[in-house]
Amino acid sequence: MKIVSIITARGGSKEIPMKNLSYVGGKPLISYSINASLDSNLIRETWVSTDDEMIAETAVRYGARVLWRPNEISQDDSSSELSLLHFAENVDFDILVFIQPTSPMINADYINNGIAMMSKYDSVFTAVEKHWIPSFDENVNPIGWNIDNRPMRQDMPKTYEDAGMFYITSKKSLLKTKLRYSGKIGMVKIPLKDSFQIDSKEDLDLVNKLL
Repeated sequence: MKIVSIITARGGSKEIPMKNLSYVGGKPLISYSINASLDSNLIRETWVSTDDEMIAETAVRYGARVLWRPNEISQDDSSSELSLLHFAENVDFDILVFIQPTSPMINADYINNGIAMMSKYDSVFTAVEKHWIPSFDENVNPIGWNIDNRPMRQDMPKTYEDAGMFYITSKKSLLKTKLRYSGKIGMVKIPLKDSFQIDSKEDLDLVNKLL
């Protein structure tokens, strides 16, 4: 059973230019994902899929292999699945750990827990428990609750939010469904403190203060 990881990191980023190379805690953001993958005793190969020379150089410096991503699947509207399928066409593996480079709190234990769950599931992803809070649409209409009978938080069912840290699936499932998760899906539950993703300048400032 060959397990490999892919970290998708294109050069284009609108809100934070070269976001994947932004310094977080004194290191490039992408280095956290690479190090977590390399620290896993279950992942045989760590790959970075990119279209950018600086990202490729950084990836190699931190110990990853590089797969050059074609320009046509490196656009703002290109889905991650396109990169995963491109990877599957060019690299041999049985199980794929798709890591997004925007979660600096990632660690090998979370990855290994997810891989272990693949004996029971077809796909696995990270999730964080969310406490219920009253939500409204843009017209200030309550979503899923009645303003005349506001429920107590502890009476509402638990919900979980996709943390976006990583996704694990088999090559067979990926090629069949063209999705990052499918079939019987399991969750690696992570604490809120480790669930932060860097998608904006505010996120970057916050995480730098936390680390």
